[in-house]
Amino acid sequence: MEKKQALFNYLLRLGDNSAILGHKLSEWCGHGPELEEDIAIINTALDLLGHGRSFYSYAGEVEGKGRDEDDIAFLRIEREYRNALITELPNGHYGDTIARQFLFDQFNYLVFTELENSADETVAAIAAKAVKEIRYHLRRSIEWTLRLGDGTKESHDRIQESFNNVWVYTGDLFVQDESDAVIVSEGIGPDLKAIQPIWREKVKAVLAEATLTIPEDGWMQSGSKEGRHTEHMGHILSDLQYMQRAYPGCEW
Repeated sequence: MEKKQALFNYLLRLGDNSAILGHKLSEWCGHGPELEEDIAIINTALDLLGHGRSFYSYAGEVEGKGRDEDDIAFLRIEREYRNALITELPNGHYGDTIARQFLFDQFNYLVFTELENSADETVAAIAAKAVKEIRYHLRRSIEWTLRLGDGTKESHDRIQESFNNVWVYTGDLFVQDESDAVIVSEGIGPDLKAIQPIWREKVKAVLAEATLTIPEDGWMQSGSKEGRHTEHMGHILSDLQYMQRAYPGCEW
């Protein structure tokens, strides 16, 4: 695979992860468990949407077909999105959202820390700005994991169940394909297999502090890098793309 195509694929994955998870978090607007947290989770959503926009804009430049960030964000079909499966899962109750967020935040922080040293100057610049925000996302989701895990019996049991349910989607974060091989060989992005054991140890440590048990590894869901998604993705796009589909090329 040519470097240009591999880079485009990689930028889509980074952008889609941020944009889709940001969209899911935005659904909590006005529904957070407390006022401060309602604001915090929406700020996280805005940060992620900003990261997605940066990667989409650069992806359009790399592709060279005249598409901008809006075209890439809104005018693709489901099988053309490459976000990790965990990012498209339903919000559920707040423990479900926190479990999903912590597992992804820990992954995202490790990846973006490496991307700061990317051989691609634009990727490195985006990562250098984003990692400051991702560090806060991770700190916040750790605090909530500790709060719920080491809280009441009900909060403990419910968030433990949340981690048990979402765990099967974590393997998809570390799947690598031909594009990843090129990205690693060119020094653009990290080897996800090298990151995986570090991620697991950090997750295990936080869960232990929260008096929670890390779920056992087993069969894992996968397919996001081939455009295969959960049943939830179509519903996300029906909301996300509504205005562009209903009023193509509309201007405000």
